[in-house]
Amino acid sequence: MDISDEGRELDARWRDADDNVHGVLHGCRDASTVAARFAAAGWSSRSSSWHGYALETAWCLLEIDPVEGPDILLSGVVDPTRLDDLARLLDFFGHRYELELRDEENTLVRELTG
Repeated sequence: MDISDEGRELDARWRDADDNVHGVLHGCRDASTVAARFAAAGWSSRSSSWHGYALETAWCLLEIDPVEGPDILLSGVVDPTRLDDLARLLDFFGHRYELELRDEENTLVRELTG
């Protein structure tokens, strides 16, 4: 388990926003490994449940939780202009993923697969 308070806090303009990003990380059995990678990239990481983590930086706050099988669900809030940055980070980590970005009315705006 890698816990780090060293990352930046979510910018105040996103603090009260509804979740706008949802997705799945394929082939990841251990959320602690994923959390450790985010912490190494400068994000804060804290345990949020028995097996889940909250990952935070100035432009994104994610909850990751393993599900039965080899996948991890993610949800949270991301600055919509930084969705590609999140995808690039997941690509750098070597994760296969599906991401959905939704607007304030919960309408699908973008889908990314990597």
